[in-house]
Amino acid sequence: MPTTLTLKNIPDAVYARLKHSAQANRRSMNSEAIICLETVLTPFRVASAQRLASARALREALPKGHFSAHDIEAVKAQGRA
Repeated sequence: MPTTLTLKNIPDAVYARLKHSAQANRRSMNSEAIICLETVLTPFRVASAQRLASARALREALPKGHFSAHDIEAVKAQGRA
């Protein structure tokens, strides 16, 4: 049976982000909060065979040859931007 949870003293910035996310996803604030909690608290498990297949597919998609440390750092920095 579902349980009711009341949250108090939510920082204004967090509330605003939750409200914006709910509107963007066309969900109620309650549904969006539940989705956010589930996303963070529910472990996401990937079968090892699936993880290995994904890694192999990624490796095949990469250009042949070696990457320098500079190339790797540039791509990592790009992903953080």
